[in-house]
Amino acid sequence: MDLKVICALSAILVVALSTVAEGKMLPTKCQCKLAPRERRNCGYPGISAAECRKAGCCFNASVPGVPWCFAPKPRRVRKVCPNDSYARINCGFPGITAKDCERRGCCFRAYPAGVPWCFYHRTVEEERMQSFLTQGVSREEEAKP
Repeated sequence: MDLKVICALSAILVVALSTVAEGKMLPTKCQCKLAPRERRNCGYPGISAAECRKAGCCFNASVPGVPWCFAPKPRRVRKVCPNDSYARINCGFPGITAKDCERRGCCFRAYPAGVPWCFYHRTVEEERMQSFLTQGVSREEEAKP
């Protein structure tokens, strides 16, 4: 590999790891797709792309006259009922009916024996939804973050 490529990849890795270490998550591409007029400033004049992203913000310098470092859209999540019966976390009690379980806002599946039939949803980020779907889920519902 070319030395420039290695240096660029190293810089990206350092920024990503420092962001993770600080507890800030890098915004996804989807979160940064905002119309220029919707951008809310997230930096200071002259902030670099690396510093902006380190702060958990989006950076796009292609449109003059609007913030280049701006707050990302909130992460979108969905509630899903996991198919893996061993991943279920009990939300009810022995003998609970499907109706009572659903009134609690939980999932109900009366099989297999030996695991909770009334169980909590899992909250999954939309970006990761596709990989979660390949593991198997049912009855998706929109949820507010």
